[in-house]
Order: sequence, then structure tokens, then C-alpha cells
Amino acid sequence: MKVKRIFIACLVLGVMGLCAMFGTLDYWEKFGPPPEAVLDRAMRLKTIDALVAKLNQFYVFPEKAKKIEAILLQRHQKGTYDSIRSGYQLARQLTADIRGIAKDLHMRVGYHPKMVLPDEVDGPEPTSRAEWEQQSNLFTRLIVRHKATRRMVQTDHLDGNIGYLKLSGFPEAFLIADTYATAMDQLADTDGLIVDLRRNAGGDPESVALLISYFVDQRRRLNDIWDRETGTTVQHWTARQLDGKRYGGKKPVLILAGPDTASAGEDFAYTMQAMKRATVVGAPTWGGAHPTKAYRLGGHFIAWIPNQRSISPITHTNWEGVGVTPDIAAAPDMALVVAKNLMWHRLRGTASLVAAEQ
Repeated sequence: MKVKRIFIACLVLGVMGLCAMFGTLDYWEKFGPPPEAVLDRAMRLKTIDALVAKLNQFYVFPEKAKKIEAILLQRHQKGTYDSIRSGYQLARQLTADIRGIAKDLHMRVGYHPKMVLPDEVDGPEPTSRAEWEQQSNLFTRLIVRHKATRRMVQTDHLDGNIGYLKLSGFPEAFLIADTYATAMDQLADTDGLIVDLRRNAGGDPESVALLISYFVDQRRRLNDIWDRETGTTVQHWTARQLDGKRYGGKKPVLILAGPDTASAGEDFAYTMQAMKRATVVGAPTWGGAHPTKAYRLGGHFIAWIPNQRSISPITHTNWEGVGVTPDIAAAPDMALVVAKNLMWHRLRGTASLVAAEQ
């Protein structure tokens, strides 16, 4: 019994470690204790001041940050936030306000009543598995690895030797690389592939670049990313070497997308579409293109702020605010049926007739 209690205690600590790194607002608000402190006017102003300072320093659109600052401070002075006593409520209201001003779905504010968030949340993101392991404890690593790979990538073989690849997210490339390699090995011998992103919540742009690398025959330039803090633009390219079999640049690929295709999921669809490497089937996507980072606002508040901008070297823009427009429109729940029919005809040389009928 003692061993069992120790295991449970360690598991709880691991979950807390995970919550401190990923999705804390959602998990803690649902399952955590109620706020202990009642917010006063000074605490609200301190949070707002910290938020606008981070926005002015890091938000990808400086002019919008200034607009947000002016409006938030104006609302505070008018007493708009005076009735808010809950940290959760203030976080939700600030999220609604900044999104309403900037029209940026990636921006949000979180509140964590029992956690004093570390300053390290503002530090650089790990770029390798070794760096990530150094920054996290054993239990957090076990849980995150499990979350990053558990049913995140699913494969199947449909009738007509059509491959099916379902992706529910794009975890960090150094965590998911082995899973991609296994999946692509399983699908390498199919004649055509349907990639299902209809329930893809996004993730790491490097993971997107890694997966796209399987669908080209030679090195290709993907999206550039401009960083607000450094003012530099970094080009992203497909990988030279892969652990799994390349699918190649010739076999047909269809991508299923819809309103629940977000962020990095949109990146994959948009880039493959712009490269003319895939046809997108479904409905317009979520519309969030800017990579985001978490910033500490105070002891219990945190903000997710887009600090970088994706720029396609082909379209010279991105999908921010508009989403990815499908090549072939279909209701999301019917997109797979439409795609299978289209793929069947493409493999038999009659795709143009089917596309014209959609």
C-alpha cells in the first residue's frame, strides 16, 4: 500500500508539472480549487499593465499592441473591470477583449490560483530532446511523451490501395519523429494518401516541416518565420534525411480540413496547397497563423502572445484571420467520403470530371 501511495503521489506531481507547461488554464479551471484571493483594483491594474507591457514587447503587430494598450487602460479607468473579483473571470474578460481588438485567436490570458508561475516560462523553448529533458522532471517527461504520441497519429489502408493518415496535432518534432517514421513506412506502398486534419489542434511548426519532408523528392523551402523580438527572419526547409520512407512528390495527396483544423494543422494544409502538392477538401479552417509563446504576467496570471509571423515564400502571406480555403468544398462530416471518391477517380485518370461535379 505504501508503494501504491508513493506512485499516486508521484503521478499527481507529474500531472501538476504537465499542467504548469501545457494547457494549465483549461485543466486547472476545470479540476483545480477555487481562487483563494479576491482581486482588488490594484491587482487588476497590475495584471493589465503587465499584459500590455508583454504585448508591446513581443506581439507580432506592434501597432495593434498599442491599440490594445489604449483600449484596456481606457476601460480600466472607466471602471469596466471593477466588478470582477475572480482571477478566472478577469482572464476570460481580458482574453475576449484582446481578441476583439486584434482579431487574433491565438491570444489568451490564463489564471492559476494555486501556482506561482516560474520566471522560466518566459525563457527560450527547447530545440532538442536533450534540452527538453534538462528543463523537465522525469514524471513530466513520461506524461508529455505519452500525450505526444498516444493516438496523435493514426494510419489505415482504405479500399483501392488508398492510404489514410489522421493527425490530431503536431507535437514537438523531437518527440514525434519516430512516430512519423513508423506511420510513413506503413503508408509508403499505397497509391494515394488522404491526410485527415479535421480535428487537428495545431502544435510545432518544426513538426509540420518534418512531415512535409516526406512528400517531396528534393529539398524545398517552406514558410519563413519572422521573429518580433529579434527582428530576424528564418527560412524553413524540408529535411535532407528522414528516418522513414519518403512518400515522394508524385503520388496524389488529399487533405481533409475544416473549422477545427487550427494553427500548425493549417500550416500543413496551407503549405502543401501552396506547393501544389496536395488538394484540400472540406471547409475553411480556424484562421490562426502566428506561432505563440507563453509569458508570465504575475504570480498567478499568464498570457499566450503571438511573437512570430509565418510568411509563405509562394504567396508572400499566410492564413491569419481567413483560414485555409479548400480546393473542393464539402461539409466536414462528408469530406472523407468526397475525398475517397475523388482519389478513386484520380487514380483511374478521371479526377477532372469528379472535381467539376463538386
